Order: sequence, then C-alpha cells, then structure tokens
Amino acid sequence: MFLRHAKTEVLQVNVGKLCNLTCAHCHVNAGPKRKEIMTRETIDRVIDWFARSEIPTIDLTGGAPEMIPDFRYFIEQVKALRPSRHVIDRCNLTILLDPGYEGLAQFLARHKVEIIASMPCYTVENVNAQRGEGVFDGSIKALRVLNSLGYGGDRSLHLVYNPVGAFLPGPQAELEADYKRELKKNFGIVFNNLYTIANLPLPVSLPTFVATINWKSTCSF
Repeated sequence: MFLRHAKTEVLQVNVGKLCNLTCAHCHVNAGPKRKEIMTRETIDRVIDWFARSEIPTIDLTGGAPEMIPDFRYFIEQVKALRPSRHVIDRCNLTILLDPGYEGLAQFLARHKVEIIASMPCYTVENVNAQRGEGVFDGSIKALRVLNSLGYGGDRSLHLVYNPVGAFLPGPQAELEADYKRELKKNFGIVFNNLYTIANLPLPVSLPTFVATINWKSTCSF
C-alpha cells in the first residue's frame, strides 16, 4: 500500500483557543481565560491565500471559533469569493445562546454554513459531567433553534461524539442510530450524521495498547 498525494479538499483553520466552555476532552485546553485569537490582519492573509487556491471548503475551528471578534467578517469574506466556497463551523452549540451572539444561528443559516457540533452524549448526566453544568440543556435548546432554521434537513448539521479517557469510540453507525433515536424520541431533534473521534492521547505503550484498549460503544462513562 502506498500513500499518494491527492487534491486538497478542505483547509482547516484554528482561529484561537478562546471558548465559553472548559471541556474535559478538549485537546487544546480551550476556555474562557484563553487569550489566543486570530486577528483581522491574519484573517485577511488567510483569505488572500485561500482565494488563490483551488480548495473548495474552509473549516473553522477553535476554541469556539464564533468568539473571535471577526468571525462573521471571516465568513462574509469567504462567501464573497468566486468561485464560491463552502464553509464549515465547528460549533459547541451553547455559544449560539450566549449574550452577545444573538442572531448567530440565523447568520450561519443565511450564509449556508455547514455546522459540525460537539455533542458527547444524548443524556444530561454524561454531557454535564464532561462539559459543565447546564451544557446539555443549552445544547438541546441550540439544536432546536438550528432545526427550526432547516439544519438537520436541507442545511447540514452533524454531531460529534468524543469519548473521555483511554477509549476508542465504538462503531460509528451504531452510535449514530442511538443518537438519532434518543434525540428524536426525547427532544424532537434531527441531524444528518454522527462522527466519532478520539481527541485525547492514549497514555499507553504500543504493546499495552494492543492488549488492553477498549471500545466505547455507548456514550455512557
């Protein structure tokens, strides 16, 4: 088997480490006290380079990327490019409800921004244990707002499952079916796809890893 360079499809840009949450699984230690944010000058340089490329999609992540002062400016500049480009927002959902971010969900919908949202479980206990008290309820409210704007249907809304600790996520299709069933039954929420990732390092040597690693087949701890 050989690795071959193919056409680049996505440019992912980490715009900073400022976030309204402090999550146990965050691999960049983002949080409300972080000061690292991308300036408009740097944004302009990124867009200038991106405009001269043939990459069709830009993927904005953080931290909570929406918290940088020029987040909307970034998206507006990208969407003004020709040929048109696709934008992905890596969203923690709760930011859509925070004071100062009114109309953000509508802004994303208006610019046809794809949303990939972190949602580590479909139960209140597990989400709050991983992300903080009240985060589950805020996430559900935000998902309902997004659904009302067409997300989960014509507008792409994907959720992300992140296990905590030295676990690999279980089979993605099985977890997606569980998420869709529980969120629809209990909250009337729909979404397009579930992605499973492990973004915490596994602190074991390779021989130990092979012998002891476990699958995390559900979102329970």
